[in-house]
Parts: sequence; structure tokens; C-alpha cells
Amino acid sequence: MANDKLDEILKQGIYGKPEIRPEERKLFLTTIAERIYLYLTHSQVRHQGFYPEAEKIMKEKKNAHLYLNGRLSYQFYSNYIQLANKHSIPFTIINDGHDTPVGIVLAADHAINQESNMFIDDELYQDDMK
Repeated sequence: MANDKLDEILKQGIYGKPEIRPEERKLFLTTIAERIYLYLTHSQVRHQGFYPEAEKIMKEKKNAHLYLNGRLSYQFYSNYIQLANKHSIPFTIINDGHDTPVGIVLAADHAINQESNMFIDDELYQDDMK
């Protein structure tokens, strides 16, 4: 029993703390699906303007956090940063080097009961998710 605990501590010291759902975290910019209100793909973020659904969530969900894919040019997601600032939503630009079709994620810091889709299924979404 004591050896198991010691082995676990040593492994964490060498390899770091084990991550829950690493593939999901790579896809969704460090968060997991059960926390997501909405995510948009690269093409959807590059689309001129912003999606009104994103602003609606920022207005209604004060516990939201905006994650932005740092692989996209700032000019494409700057309007989402402005919206986040307007609604006092914190944001983080993720530059972890993972290749993901996801451009932005609006998520909570805990699991949510999501009744609707966490994405907008339009032509731009379909193009990125092929």
C-alpha cells in the first residue's frame, strides 16, 4: 500500500500530474466537452463579425471563460475579445501547439447541463469538420 503511494508520487514528479481526457483537452483548447457552452471552428471565427449566439452566452453566463486558438491571427478573434471585455468575461489565448479545427470555446469552470448543441452547424462548420 505504501509502495503504491510512493510510486504514484514519484511518477507525478517525473511525468507531471496525469491529465483527465487529454484528447478532449487538445481538441477543445484545454477544456473538456461537459463544460462547453459553445465552440466555433476556425472558419466560423474568421467569418466577418461575430456569431450572436456567442454574445448571448456572454451576457447570460457570467461564469463563462473564453478560450481562443492562438494559431489563428489576432485580427480574426479580436472581435470576440472585445465582446468578452464588454461583458467582463475572462479570456485565455491558447498556444499549446496542438492542431485542432476549433477556433474559440466558451466554457464554464465546472460541468454544465447543456440542453442544446454546443456548436453551430452551418456551412463553415461543415467545411472545417470534414
